[in-house]
Amino acid sequence: MKISMGCDHGGYDLKEKVKKYLEEKGYEVTDCGCYSKESCDYPEYARKAALMVADGGAEKGIVICTTGIGVSMVANKVKGVRCALCHNEHTATMTRLHNNANMLAMGAGEVSKEEALKITEIFLTTEFSGEERHMRRVAQIEAEG
Repeated sequence: MKISMGCDHGGYDLKEKVKKYLEEKGYEVTDCGCYSKESCDYPEYARKAALMVADGGAEKGIVICTTGIGVSMVANKVKGVRCALCHNEHTATMTRLHNNANMLAMGAGEVSKEEALKITEIFLTTEFSGEERHMRRVAQIEAEG
């Protein structure tokens, strides 16, 4: 599976840990930046990761900043992206089962490394339920206007 990743300086360390974990698991990871802890603007990197998902260059995406809020807002502005800010295993499970989220946002200041790895694994391995009510709701999320 191809995964795009983006972060800002506040999410850099966690992105590097998650990226290493994914590569060790055999995922193909495209790192859209940032590439250091030097202060930067998160929209650039979150948008790059989201655009890869939207255009099919990645099947899923992961974006990280200090809270996860800013990167999730940016990713969700890209048509075709459903980015969920998850802070525990339950939210990661439910967003895949019910919302068919294709991007995960996390806050490096909100979750530990261990929690982040569990959330990531659940997000990437939980299948969408495909239930009619959830399919209908996802279609409503995707609707224009």
